[in-house]
Amino acid sequence: MQNMGDGSCPFEFNFDPATFKAGDVVSYRVTGSLEGFPFVGTLVEVHDDHVILLSEPDKPESRVRGTRESRPIVAEEDVI
Repeated sequence: MQNMGDGSCPFEFNFDPATFKAGDVVSYRVTGSLEGFPFVGTLVEVHDDHVILLSEPDKPESRVRGTRESRPIVAEEDVI
């Protein structure tokens, strides 16, 4: 997401898990073969130890569970 030519990024992310709330846009990571690639999602639920995010804005069924940290981690099998 960084170094997109002019240094700008089309998204504003919340990287502070203490302030996460539904509707926040976050950068998240995926385990396995997709490790290292940045993904963007919108938080739909925030819990003490995890978050639920929407991985595809046009698909309400694309909810996935992630860890509650600055860049949540989602299991590869949950997004494929």
